[in-house]
Amino acid sequence: MAGALTLTLTSPLYAETPDPYPSAARSYLLVLDQQPLWQRAPSQRLQPASLAKLLTALVVLDSDWNAERWIAVSKYAASVPPSRLGLKEGEQITAGAALAAMLIRSANDACRTLVESVTSDLTVFRSRMKARAARLGMSDSNFVDPCGFDAPGQFTTANDLLKLARAARAQPLVAHLTALPEAQLTTRAGRTLKFLSTNALLGRLQGTEGLKTGNTSQAGQCLIAYVRRQNHDVWLVMLGGTERWWLAHGMIEDAFGSLLAN
Repeated sequence: MAGALTLTLTSPLYAETPDPYPSAARSYLLVLDQQPLWQRAPSQRLQPASLAKLLTALVVLDSDWNAERWIAVSKYAASVPPSRLGLKEGEQITAGAALAAMLIRSANDACRTLVESVTSDLTVFRSRMKARAARLGMSDSNFVDPCGFDAPGQFTTANDLLKLARAARAQPLVAHLTALPEAQLTTRAGRTLKFLSTNALLGRLQGTEGLKTGNTSQAGQCLIAYVRRQNHDVWLVMLGGTERWWLAHGMIEDAFGSLLAN
């Protein structure tokens, strides 16, 4: 992971993009109606935290997806640290429920269960993540942990995450789940678990339709937000954020406000 801040300007458009929020995050990219509006070091390599789960979701959906298939919770999956649902070893949940818990609650126990249902070999799953990222043109990323735990050699950029976010939201199921403020699942034995979204913008910022949050010791506060109002949309990718919700709310409101100023 790069220690020094490095900014690679890839086009005149990006070269002219201002940074009015220098203390908002180590790296951010805000795009209004397909055009970069504001940015800070969007090519800086940083840990992705749970934003990696969007790529995991795409890999899972590519892997003979069957939402109704029952999958078992292993001892390892049940023991992973928070954020988690509290799944118990030996319980069974549907793949669809695991996907929902992973994307809405960012539940790591559900994430591990889902990954293990695709393959017991983590190296194989990593290879699939790498191939899927390459297909998306994410040339400046390397994902090591499917659930986004900090890992040596793992990195991504705000530029690459925007590509991932667009692809993920193009999947109707992902778009639907990441816009839900809450949901619940029922295990095969009948235990019901309710959970809330980790996205604090949902229901609080007009037009918010997702998408994913993340937070680890190395990555800091991370966010991919998608907000749509009156045929205009804003994408915000934040890595290593500070006061994530307050600042993201203000940045997005200011972005829509810029439409009125022009």
